Amino acid sequence: MGCTNLVADTSVFVYINRNHLVYIPVYVDDIIITGSSNMLVIGVIQVLATRFSLKEPKDLNYFLGVEATRTSAGLHLMQRKYIIDLLLNTKMLDAKPVTTLMTVSQNLTLQSGTTIADPREFRMIVGSLQYLSITRPDIAYSVNRLSQFMHRPTDDHWQAAKRVLRYLTGTLSHGIMLRRNTPLSLSLHAYSDADWAGDMDDYISTNAYIMFIGATPIAWSSKKQSGVARSSTEAEYRAVAYIVAEMKWVCSLLTELGITLAHPSVVFCDNVGATYLSVPLPYEAPCLRLPFCT
Repeated sequence: MGCTNLVADTSVFVYINRNHLVYIPVYVDDIIITGSSNMLVIGVIQVLATRFSLKEPKDLNYFLGVEATRTSAGLHLMQRKYIIDLLLNTKMLDAKPVTTLMTVSQNLTLQSGTTIADPREFRMIVGSLQYLSITRPDIAYSVNRLSQFMHRPTDDHWQAAKRVLRYLTGTLSHGIMLRRNTPLSLSLHAYSDADWAGDMDDYISTNAYIMFIGATPIAWSSKKQSGVARSSTEAEYRAVAYIVAEMKWVCSLLTELGITLAHPSVVFCDNVGATYLSVPLPYEAPCLRLPFCT
């Protein structure tokens, strides 16, 4: 059909002809078709219908467990139905909501608490939360923390998992808003951080980042590093290196989609030592200006 699958993501097909754009992300037999005009989208659907048996095409409202709701402000992505199903399965739908995911006083370790006899439900909950985090950056750290105890969960870990579920009962409709009034002069920026030796079991630091295009968050992560950092500067520098690699991939993806960024990409880091290591002299500002994507 004249489409090209992207190098950055081979499951996405794109058709670009001057101002005519069509994007087709494919996941097995689930397909989203969007483009610069309704006529183009209808034409693609008609061509596909001559070769494949298609269901009646309809406006996007549910895709791979993610609900898409159009409002006057833009497109809201959430997993409300997915959360309700999870709470029903765990009998937590009527639980009293809490406003925080974890307590500051509770320091979860491999040795804290008593090992539970049957870890299957704990593992099911944490696995479900991992998929939920694709639209919920607010739970990313808690999910990462709980995932470290899948092999031997204790009653303390179980209570921490139940607290996350109680938090979800009060935030069923939280999600990501893709705003329609995003300016044409798009900018890509990210915030990076790391806790130095935050894990008391192995003293490995945890990376965290969130990336925005304009005012919309598009990628986030909370993940342990691969080795022990000997200083806070080293831990923060590793976190910056990780987000720069991720941002480079996003830039490649946007370029193949025919999207040009108006400004250099920027990474913000709160560690002076890591910033000095990352920015060529002379030092100008406490952020990293990375002109690899223009």
